[in-house]
Amino acid sequence: MQFRSRNRVTPEFNMSSMTDIVFLLLIFFMLTSTMVTTNALQLNLPKAEGKTENNQNISVNITKDLEYYIDQEPIKEENLEVQITSVMGGAEDKAIVLRVEQGVPIEKAVTVMDIANRNRYKIVLAVNPK
Repeated sequence: MQFRSRNRVTPEFNMSSMTDIVFLLLIFFMLTSTMVTTNALQLNLPKAEGKTENNQNISVNITKDLEYYIDQEPIKEENLEVQITSVMGGAEDKAIVLRVEQGVPIEKAVTVMDIANRNRYKIVLAVNPK
């Protein structure tokens, strides 16, 4: 005599609930990641190693005495934006290398960064390697 059990267990696993959870998490992270934005200037920070091509960049230096130089040429702060735009011209491959001496108020560096941001120039803040 053969006995059969009436309770059959199927070896299948229903994945529909797990896929619903995965899609809900995916939607949640997609929505929250687009809402998080930083309000900062787009800066190209230099690396400590490697070479830079100086022929494509202009240099803006600010000394402790608050003297401004564009490629070793002294310039007044009032004429800074006019001189930068004339030196940069329409070239898109050039960048501004900003060298600020220690002890200079940060507002002076931000002034040059603001000029670059308004005119959509790339700017690099030069630092000494460690």
